[in-house]
Amino acid sequence: MSVTVLFCRESWADPQIALPAYETPGAAGADIRACLPDDLREAGMTFAPMQRAVVPTGLCVEIPPGFEMQIRPRSGLALKHGITLPNTPGTIDSDYRGPLGVALVNLGTAPYTIAHGDRIAQIIIAPVLQARFMLTDTLSATARGLGGFGSTGRS
Repeated sequence: MSVTVLFCRESWADPQIALPAYETPGAAGADIRACLPDDLREAGMTFAPMQRAVVPTGLCVEIPPGFEMQIRPRSGLALKHGITLPNTPGTIDSDYRGPLGVALVNLGTAPYTIAHGDRIAQIIIAPVLQARFMLTDTLSATARGLGGFGSTGRS
């Protein structure tokens, strides 16, 4: 299945920064890049350990109704540098039309600089089902029952 996601650039955005793209034919996520404002383009955005901030992409998005955009970490940035998302996956709803930013956090032990044009996250386009929520006096029984965190064992 294929859907079309529309993007437009913010007025200040660098048109040389590529739109999100799948890096391999089997990729589930498309890489999205940092598009830094003029005053940060040369130096980049440096994240101290435990610092979090929103990295701009310079893009606004129109997602088709019935779909969402999930923002997920890039595994290489997470493993090598501790750069991840504090709210993963982040969700962009189909009715949002504002600037698309990526909240990042540095969980590593050293400062890390995001450069203009760096791949900072990946996006997944996924179908959305909206549930009906109902109140009831009882719930059906299961073998697990009330067992919570860790109740099914280690393996």
